[in-house]
Amino acid sequence: MKKNRAAGKHLNLWLILLGALVLAASYVIGIRYIIGNLNVFEIERGETNRHYVAVIAKSTTSAFWKSVFAGANAAGTEYNLTLTVEGPENEEDYQTQNEMIRRAVENGAEVIVFSAVDYQANAEAINAAVKEGVKIVVIDSDVNSDQVSCRISTDNYQAGRMAGKAVLSEEAEELNVGIVNFDKNSANGQQREEGLREELMEDERVRIVEAINVISTIEDSMEGTVRMLKEHPEINVIATFNEWTSLGVSYAIRDLGLAEETSVVAFDSNVVCVGMLETGEVDALIVQNPYAMGYLGVECAYNLINEIPIEDSQVDTATTAITRENMFEEDCQKVLFSFD
Repeated sequence: MKKNRAAGKHLNLWLILLGALVLAASYVIGIRYIIGNLNVFEIERGETNRHYVAVIAKSTTSAFWKSVFAGANAAGTEYNLTLTVEGPENEEDYQTQNEMIRRAVENGAEVIVFSAVDYQANAEAINAAVKEGVKIVVIDSDVNSDQVSCRISTDNYQAGRMAGKAVLSEEAEELNVGIVNFDKNSANGQQREEGLREELMEDERVRIVEAINVISTIEDSMEGTVRMLKEHPEINVIATFNEWTSLGVSYAIRDLGLAEETSVVAFDSNVVCVGMLETGEVDALIVQNPYAMGYLGVECAYNLINEIPIEDSQVDTATTAITRENMFEEDCQKVLFSFD
């Protein structure tokens, strides 16, 4: 009886082991089947060889950035890339940008197309990404890194000089200028102001009364403009350098009823600014080519992934000065309304 019981125990043990082996084999076969089906699914979708590019912008809500994203998505489709597009809620939040950089690296991005909120504060995260083998293409706003493969943007210094020429086109005997710039840590705004100042120095009529830096929002730039004009009523020209500050300055001029007395030279294009150009709150718009920045940035990423030589490490996208006098010309209409 003991022998029979022992034999029974051994038989039960072998049955348990056999069952476990069958279960394990079934599990492996099942997993292989699932993975096989996933691979077939990916092949059917044509995604097995797609490369991943992350576009990280300064923000996502303005007409400028929406046009950048339109260009980036067009290039992503043309070159069959997997593309993610994101940015912080405002153009001051470099910490969120740095986290987006780290996440893109973790998710396997081969190239990051990047526009820096802060020239200095974004540099460490960008350099860390490069150490992980990620290539960097800068669009619009530069970062303090010598590891960038290509920079694609407006020539911001020359755009500032273009704004200066628009100021000097005013016929007033005295040009008392107020400057409303955005975040002083953003490279493109500072370069534009530098170009403006250089151009204005050449005319004895000019006196720069005050220059302020504001948070890059409509509300903050509007508040700063109202304060500046109330403290310095002699100001008869205001220059400002991006979409949000352009809107804030224009609304301040409208609400104060100063469209006749004060000339505004602004940057970028949206429906509101174009309307104010026509009605007189804005006198000149320096309009960039954000669609080209997005498209060329992603195209450059594709070239880097495929080891296609980059002909120019610095690419200047077009900038156009538009006034009431030329705004209805065909070429200017294309610039103003191409991607609304």
